[in-house]
Amino acid sequence: FNKNVFRDMEESKKEEHEKRAEIRAQRVSETALIKSIYGGEPMNELEKCMAGEYYDCHDPIFLGFKGHARKLLKEYNALAYEQKEEKYNILKQLFGGIGANVTVGSPFICDYGRNIYIGDHVSVNMNCTFVDCNKITIGNNVLIASNVQLYTATHPVEFAERYIPDQDSQSEKFQTYALPIKIGNGCWLGGGVIVLPGVTIGDGSVIGAGSVVTKDIPENSLAVGNPCRVIRKINGDK
Repeated sequence: FNKNVFRDMEESKKEEHEKRAEIRAQRVSETALIKSIYGGEPMNELEKCMAGEYYDCHDPIFLGFKGHARKLLKEYNALAYEQKEEKYNILKQLFGGIGANVTVGSPFICDYGRNIYIGDHVSVNMNCTFVDCNKITIGNNVLIASNVQLYTATHPVEFAERYIPDQDSQSEKFQTYALPIKIGNGCWLGGGVIVLPGVTIGDGSVIGAGSVVTKDIPENSLAVGNPCRVIRKINGDK
């Protein structure tokens, strides 16, 4: 058992580095193209964050995002269940994009809100937490049960990488980076599911209650457990 756990930890660490490198290369390439057009200035903290690089999560731009989100969330979570129009209008201000027939149960917590993109006919049940330091994309016809947690932000596993000297404050600061999460069309995430940074869940997949999703899940899969593993194919997919 212990050997299997350590093997899984090593595999997860390797895949984390590979995923981060892949996303970083893509985002840095996109950013470099934009910079070449508009002047070639160094990346700011927001650009670093969205590129999967280490960034300063206490930069004023992120504090502004948090303040805006907290204000809207306070209003949203105070509304009654039947105030659907008012709730939807707040979600349109909070999220980066939202489709038709979307409901989000209260209480709901997110970090910035602006990095959350939700398609049509989506139900998010109560007490969910979306840490959207990077982009969270949710497709059409998706069910998300109560207490689901989507985490884009993370820190290095190794202590020496996680904490580094801060010359300005003469202390140590922790390193943070964020990777996007994507949930495909027609998915269902059971109660208490946790999705970790950089994960993509393919179209039509079902994630069993209480699962911790550490790796990508292929489309049309039933997957459960901690760490989450595919049990069988569904929706007629062999």
